[in-house]
Amino acid sequence: MRPGIHPMYKKATVTCVCGNTFETRTTIGDLKLEICSACHPFFTGRQKLVDSAGRVEKYNRKYAKKAEAPAA
Repeated sequence: MRPGIHPMYKKATVTCVCGNTFETRTTIGDLKLEICSACHPFFTGRQKLVDSAGRVEKYNRKYAKKAEAPAA
């Protein structure tokens, strides 16, 4: 391998919004995440909707079954 062409590989602290932090190595430095393995529904088994713009409610209103009018 040629010397001097590879980026520096240094220690970095990864911080999640849930408060979980851990240390790893990376070339870009410290990282801030929105969701990590400690709070992600796939790993925790809990359903947690991350909805910032009301998309779930909009979907439910659009595709909700409408009450059928009684036939007269």
